[in-house]
Amino acid sequence: FFKGVITVDHQHEAIHHLSEHYHGISAFIMHGLQTPPFWLAMGGLGSAWFIYTQKPQIAEQMQQRFPGVHKLLMNKYGIDDFNDRVFARGTVGIGKLFSDFGDRYVIEGVVNGSATIVGWVAGLSRLLQTGHLYTYSFAMILGLIGLLGWFVMRAF
Repeated sequence: FFKGVITVDHQHEAIHHLSEHYHGISAFIMHGLQTPPFWLAMGGLGSAWFIYTQKPQIAEQMQQRFPGVHKLLMNKYGIDDFNDRVFARGTVGIGKLFSDFGDRYVIEGVVNGSATIVGWVAGLSRLLQTGHLYTYSFAMILGLIGLLGWFVMRAF
């Protein structure tokens, strides 16, 4: 049913070249079973099974004979400690820096700064809004004079 559904266009040279060497799933599996990494993995699996299930005293003897190697392997070459110190703590440190600097100075600065500006503008607008009709009519007359002046200046 799916025969010929997936094809490689001949204009893609690299993929087409690789497809010439693909001889099916069984050949792919057989090739994988003949490689050294597979046999090394199987040897490690067999050795671990034998040492830890059949003869556990071998593991104890090796631990006593090579304590440095045992410690190195148990600590996983120090990679976990390195990742913890560099990446995990470093990320927490960067997060605290952004939290302290970004939150305290940027966000609070913008929020508090905008509140200060709003208070200042409100204080100025309180001076302009007296509630008296003659003040508003005087402001409208000044605006009309300014607008007429602007039109006259543009005409010349």
